[in-house]
Amino acid sequence: MNDSLPTPRTSQQTVYLDHAASTPMYDEAVSVMTEQMTRLGNPSSLHASGRSARRVVEESRERIAQALNARPGEVVFTSGGTEADNLALKGLFWSRRSDDARRTRILSTAVEHHAVLDPLHWLGSSDHGAEVELIPVDEFGRVRIDALGESIERDPGSVALVSVMWANNEVGTVQPIHAVVEMAHAYGIPVHTDAVQAVGQVPVDFAASGVDAMTLTAHKVGGPYGVGALVVRRELELTPLLHGGGQERDIRSGTIDTPAIAGFATAVELSVKHRCEHAARVAGLRDDLIRRVLEVVPDAVVNGDPVSDIEHRLPGNAHLKFPGCEGDSLLMLLDARGIECSTGSACSAGVPQASHVLLAMGCDDESARSSLRFSLGHTSTQGDVDALVEAMAPVVERARAAGIATGFGASSKRAG
Repeated sequence: MNDSLPTPRTSQQTVYLDHAASTPMYDEAVSVMTEQMTRLGNPSSLHASGRSARRVVEESRERIAQALNARPGEVVFTSGGTEADNLALKGLFWSRRSDDARRTRILSTAVEHHAVLDPLHWLGSSDHGAEVELIPVDEFGRVRIDALGESIERDPGSVALVSVMWANNEVGTVQPIHAVVEMAHAYGIPVHTDAVQAVGQVPVDFAASGVDAMTLTAHKVGGPYGVGALVVRRELELTPLLHGGGQERDIRSGTIDTPAIAGFATAVELSVKHRCEHAARVAGLRDDLIRRVLEVVPDAVVNGDPVSDIEHRLPGNAHLKFPGCEGDSLLMLLDARGIECSTGSACSAGVPQASHVLLAMGCDDESARSSLRFSLGHTSTQGDVDALVEAMAPVVERARAAGIATGFGASSKRAG
C-alpha cells in the first residue's frame, strides 16, 4: 500500500456535514470489496475457494489488529457496532453472573449511544436480574470519575462490568478511558468501551488502554455498512448471542462476510495511518466553522468541551445550540439549501424528543431541542464551511420566526 492520502468517494450535489452518522467510503475500500465480491468461497469451507476466502478474512483480521495494537485473535467480526455492543454487554453480564450470582450491577453513563443504553435497559427490565446504574456526567458530557468510584466502592463484588464510550457521538467529548479502567481494574471489574466514534479520529491503542472489550464499525471510518468488530481479550469469557456454526471463536456464529471484512480492514488501516494529518485538517475546518457561525449568530452556544484538542474533543465535531430555534426546523431549512447535518444521533433521527446526552449534561428540554451537530470528515472542504456560514443567519432567522408562531422558545424569552 502506498503512503499517499486515501481517496474519498464524494458527492458534489450536497454539503455533507454528518460524518459522525456515516462517512463516505474510500475508493481503496470499494475496490478491495468489489474485487472480493467477484470471487467464490465461504471462508468456513475446506476446499480451495474456501481456504482462499479464509486467508482474506485472517489477513484482514491481522491488519485491523495491527492498526489498533491488538492481537489478531482478539478481533471478533460482527454485523456492526450495535451487535458488537450487545455482544459485549449481554455476553459479559451473563458470563460474569453465571460465575457469581452477586454480580448484578452494570455501571455505565447517561450519555451512551442507544446501542448501549437500550440493551442495558433490556437487561435491567427483563428477568435477567441486572441492576443498571448510569453514572452522571459534567456539563461537558464527561463521566464523573468521583461518582464512578463511589458507585464501585459501595459494593465492588456486585459489579459485573463497566461500560463507558471512548468519545461521545453527539457532542464529541472524549472520555477519560484510562482513569475508568484504572478504577475498575483495581477491583477486578472488566471494562467495555464503544470506540465507534474514536477510531481514526483520536489515538486508539487497545492494549495500552487496558480495556477488556472495544466496539468499532466500518462505516464510521470509510468502510462499508453492515460490518464491525468487538475487540475482546482472549481470556475474557462471553456468552454468545448467536449459536450456529461456531465461527469467530464460537462467540459469534454465522457465515463470515469476506468482501465487507476486506473493505473494513482497508478503511481501518487507512484511517489510522493518516489519523494525525486528518485530525489536524478537520479540526482546523471545525474551529473555523465554530468561529464564523458565532460571528453571524452571536447568541449561539457551543455544546461539549470548549477545549478543542484531541484529548478533550473529537476533531471533526461542532455541536451548537441556537436559542429560540427548534433543531428539526433548522435541519430542514439547511437541507433545503443542500446542507446536510444532524440534530444528534442518526439512530434517534425522526424521534421528537430532546437529546438524552444534552439533558444529562444539564440542559433543559427546550435547550436540548435547539441544537445541531455539524460533523466533518475526510471529504469535508473549506467550501463546505463557507456554504454553511453563508446560510446560517437567514436560516436561524426563519427558524426563530417559526418558533414564535408555534410558541417554541417562549420560556427562554421569559427567563431572559
